Amino acid sequence: MPRFAANLSLMFNEVPFLDRFEAAARAGFEAVEFLFPYEHPPEAIAERLEANGLTQALFNMPPGDFAKGERGLAAFPERADEFRAGVDTALRYAEATGVRRLHMMAGLASPDDPRAAESYRRSVTYAAETVAGAGIDLLLEPINGRNMPGYFLNDFGRVAQLIRELGLPNVKLQFDLYHCQIIHGDVTMRLRDLMPIVGHVQTASVPERHEPGTGEMGDAFLFAELDRLGYAGFVGCEYIPAAGTEAGLGWFAPYRKGA
Repeated sequence: MPRFAANLSLMFNEVPFLDRFEAAARAGFEAVEFLFPYEHPPEAIAERLEANGLTQALFNMPPGDFAKGERGLAAFPERADEFRAGVDTALRYAEATGVRRLHMMAGLASPDDPRAAESYRRSVTYAAETVAGAGIDLLLEPINGRNMPGYFLNDFGRVAQLIRELGLPNVKLQFDLYHCQIIHGDVTMRLRDLMPIVGHVQTASVPERHEPGTGEMGDAFLFAELDRLGYAGFVGCEYIPAAGTEAGLGWFAPYRKGA
């Protein structure tokens, strides 16, 4: 049975961020993820994880100025120093929280720009080698152009090819079922093909990005497919509750810890 991680950037927004850990644990989640922890000291995050018996499944490396629209620095050679400082920052939070997966955002740049492509390859290699000593996997995620226009990584096949070319054992694919359905469709066959390089899975319904079971995909079928494929990691619930987090957790009842 899949194990689910509540995404605290999108779920349980009815309470302040640090209180969402307790809310997720009460709802039956055994793990959490979120976009960024950097507004809070790493010790504060670690304290909430321990107090509520939660595993930190994932978070993102610093993306630049997210509030001003930046979505990663890896594709920009002129910002290499800032990018590397961000890797160091993420490692400090990883040490405190025990997380074993970090997602590295690429940035808003054309995938056909050779300068951006070369910068991105260098950034992936640097980050992967830097976090490897801490036993951490570096995750790369294709994101659809409707939600994030102009994002550098917008094709699952292209990302898979890069991962295979680099051959770095701790570089993995972050497979978001929602993004895959919007970009390509045929999600099940892509899961089967790419599972050997998948390091983390995320989910949301299509097209509205609400709870599983509310859109066009067979979410329960896909969760069962993850079991059939032997996926043992967490499935991050990166969805926007349609009408309050607790009210929308009916889909989670069969998967809740102890169910």
